[in-house]
Amino acid sequence: MQMKLKLTVVAALATLAGVASAQDMVVKIGHVAPLSGSQAHYGKDNENGVRMAIEDLNTQNIVIGGKKVKFEIVAEDDAADPKQGTAAAQKLCDSKVAGVVGHLNSGTTIPASKVYNDCGIPHITGAATNPNLTKPGYKTTYRIIANDNALGAGLAFYASDALKLKTVAIIDDRTAYGQGVAEVFKRTALAKGMTVVDEQFTTDKATDFMAILTAVKAKNPDAIFFGGMDPQAGPMLRQMEQLGMSNVKYFGGDGICTAEIAKLAAGAKTIGNVVCAEGGASLAKMPGGDAWMKRYEAKFPKQFQVYSPYTYDATFVLVDAMKRANSTDPKVYTPELMKTSFKGVTTTISFEPNGELKNPAITLYVYKDGKKSALN
Repeated sequence: MQMKLKLTVVAALATLAGVASAQDMVVKIGHVAPLSGSQAHYGKDNENGVRMAIEDLNTQNIVIGGKKVKFEIVAEDDAADPKQGTAAAQKLCDSKVAGVVGHLNSGTTIPASKVYNDCGIPHITGAATNPNLTKPGYKTTYRIIANDNALGAGLAFYASDALKLKTVAIIDDRTAYGQGVAEVFKRTALAKGMTVVDEQFTTDKATDFMAILTAVKAKNPDAIFFGGMDPQAGPMLRQMEQLGMSNVKYFGGDGICTAEIAKLAAGAKTIGNVVCAEGGASLAKMPGGDAWMKRYEAKFPKQFQVYSPYTYDATFVLVDAMKRANSTDPKVYTPELMKTSFKGVTTTISFEPNGELKNPAITLYVYKDGKKSALN
């Protein structure tokens, strides 16, 4: 009887062991973006990209280190605020996430990158474009979109070479992103022989630009370059129309290159003067763009902005490195990120030694009848 009981216990333990080994290993991937405040539409779109990637990854029955992996998102809100950004980064470090996709804004991503470096967790941004992000040389920092050196310069070349504009006024919102892209545009425009007739500053919370625009109007520029985001650009376009500045071209980086800007401009004809740049191919020219967009629209109707294809790819790039390392431990798989050659929705992703995307594309857009349309 005793022998039978022992055998039963052994059999039960073996069964339990089999159940335990068959259980999924949960791997958490962090995401940070503004989910509240005036930039929440960007943040939600970014988060949607990560959620969609995780859903797709969880259908693939991925096995890493002998265990089937179930991926989960840990989403944090930084409200586009640098202090909240570093707090969110620290929270993700404390939560022992395996990797992070984010942040959205350069002003939050740059200080957060040090937090991730210090705790040894890799992060990939598909949105923050200030070149200073990769200057510290952190082995945990990666970007899969063109930076502002490409965006600002591309817009200045178009203003000078294609449109033959001679004079420009520059306005920026004093954020790391806004100042950075405006500075690159200014430097390139001057090198191309354009004249900067005025420089003005605002904030990323402002909505009244009448005083700034009145001062700019007095200088009679051919164009305005705005370094900032669409919650400011939309009202600015309305106020330009009110001031009779309907013939002034309006340039900006990816921060204003959204579907939302047409709504925020509320029918102002000046939307037709916008030329903006994004760091990547247009959806139609991305390797998997059109098919991906159909699936995105079915899951998240009318939420698409700009960056979700990049946050989708960023999630896959993290997991691709884990698979190649056969480990979800950041210390083990982070070195594999530098060896990435991943065929994503946006492009084939591989990295320069400083974590920048190799061979980044940029696309210029205009707005026809309020709809965003690629120029190249």
